[in-house]
Amino acid sequence: MRRAIILAAFAAVLGLPAAASAADLVFTSWGGTTQDAQKAAWADKFAGQSGINVLQDGPTDYGKIKAMVEAGSTTWDVVDVEGDYAVQAGKAGLLEPLDFTIIDKSRLDPRFVTDHSVGSFYYSFVIGCAKDAVGACPKTWADLFDTAKFPGKRAFYKWSAPGVIEAALLADGVAADKLYPLDLDRAFKKLDTIKGDIVWWTSGAQSQQLLASAEAPFGSFWNGRLTALAQTGVNVETSWDQNITAADSLVVPKGSKNKEAAMKFIALATSAEGQKDIAVATGYAPTNLDSPALMDEAVRKTLPDAQTASQINADMNYWAENRDAIGERWYAWQAQ
Repeated sequence: MRRAIILAAFAAVLGLPAAASAADLVFTSWGGTTQDAQKAAWADKFAGQSGINVLQDGPTDYGKIKAMVEAGSTTWDVVDVEGDYAVQAGKAGLLEPLDFTIIDKSRLDPRFVTDHSVGSFYYSFVIGCAKDAVGACPKTWADLFDTAKFPGKRAFYKWSAPGVIEAALLADGVAADKLYPLDLDRAFKKLDTIKGDIVWWTSGAQSQQLLASAEAPFGSFWNGRLTALAQTGVNVETSWDQNITAADSLVVPKGSKNKEAAMKFIALATSAEGQKDIAVATGYAPTNLDSPALMDEAVRKTLPDAQTASQINADMNYWAENRDAIGERWYAWQAQ
C-alpha cells in the first residue's frame, strides 16, 4: 500500500532495527517478493563480498525519511523509492548526492539516473486479461475504457502515481507525445465513464488475485505480476500496446552514517550482474544496459525493455513537481 504509507507521514520512531550496529548497512524497500528478490540478488551477495552485514527494514515510508533527516537521526542507508519521489526528494535536500566514482553510471539507462538516484528496476503498466474468463480481451487503453465492448469489472492501481491518468488520456485519444502536462480535467472526465466498474488494487499480490479469480478479468497491471501469474498456470494475456513505464530508484537518505558502504551497495545492485539477477527474479527490466546480454532470450522477451515499439515513458520530472497536487485531487475524486 505504497500511497497509503506515503500519505500517512506520521512522526516515526527514529531508531535502528534492534539487531543493528554502527557497522551494519540498513536496506529498506517495500517488502513482499520484490524485497525478497533484492535481498537475494544484492544484499546477501554484498554481505558476502564486503563482510558488511545488511539488515532489511521496511516498508519504505517517505514521511519517515523526512523525519529522520530533519531530526539528524538517519538510520536507513539505502532505500528503494519511486522514481518521481527520488527527483522530488533530491531537490528538497533529503538525499545524499551519489558518488559516481564508486557507482559506474556509464552503462546505466540515463532515463533513470539523477545526481541523487539510480534506477532500481523499471516496470511497465500493461493491459492484462484472464483469457479463460472472457470472450475477448482488450488490446488497447481505449478498449479497457470501453464498457460496452468489454463489460465487467476492470482493475486499476489505487494510489496516485504515474500510470492510470496517462492511460485515461491515451484511451481518450491524446497522442503519446502530447500527454504532458497532464490534462487532469480530461483525464478525470474519462475516468468517470468507468468509475463504477473499477476495482482498485493496492498491491501487486492483490492485483494478481483479482485477475486469477476473475473478479476483475482485465485491467492495468505491473508487467512482472502478469509474468509471475502466468507461471502459476493462469491463462493470462498481456497487451504491451502503449505500455507506460515507470521506475523504482535507489537513494541514500541525507545523514546516512554508512555513506561509502551505501555507495558500494548501490554499485553492486546496479552492476550488469546485479540488474540481471533482479530482472530474472521479478520480471521487471534492468536499468543496466549490459544486463540483457547476460539473460536467456526467453526471459528477455518478457521484459519491458523488449517492448519498446509503442512504449511511453512516464515523465518523472513532471510528477515530481506535481505529485502533491495530483494526489490531493486523486483521493478527493476517489472519495466522491
